[in-house]
Amino acid sequence: MIWIEVLVEGTSDVPAVKEVLTRRFGLKEDEHFRIHPHQGKGKLPENPLARPDRNQRQLLHQLPAKLRGYAKSLSEDSVVLVVVDADDTPCAELLADLNSMLSKLPARPSRVLFRLAIEETESWFIADPAAVKRAFPKANITALKKLQPDAIVGAWERLAEAIGVPAKSSGTDKLRWATQICPHLDLEQPCSPSLGKLISSVARELRAEKI
Repeated sequence: MIWIEVLVEGTSDVPAVKEVLTRRFGLKEDEHFRIHPHQGKGKLPENPLARPDRNQRQLLHQLPAKLRGYAKSLSEDSVVLVVVDADDTPCAELLADLNSMLSKLPARPSRVLFRLAIEETESWFIADPAAVKRAFPKANITALKKLQPDAIVGAWERLAEAIGVPAKSSGTDKLRWATQICPHLDLEQPCSPSLGKLISSVARELRAEKI
């Protein structure tokens, strides 16, 4: 049976990934997957074999050590799914850095999947104005409809403008937005290309599990 360890940057990323795994693929939390939020994105350490600083709880800082640990603790058919915000870094560059880090680990899980949210997970929301409107009926989605999906536009700021809240919002606010919007996202024909790639990648892993 499939088991997926999911690593994300923070708690506001959890609802979207959980929605994909549960609603789109019918998986159950703690039976088929577990999601681990971190305290931000951070940076990959220069030495991926070094012991991480326990005070640095960001995803990328902890990632090499966690992958080394999963190599010992996970079965060969388990999957480690790492979801990272691209922010303003070119996708090819970020993926190359992640794969280079992975290749330097003397022990690593047999199935590691890196997927990017372009620009950030809020980009998945603003690419689907209908979902935003269903979650927030008073939202003004006119501006969102004019945006190119996954464009680097300051996604969470654009979302805040659409739903009429201050641009200076907290992680708690972002979690609330995600929790309300994610159940309405179109996961069959996702509006965001990067969300579509996440879904298709998970589908491939699940098909591989059945072979």
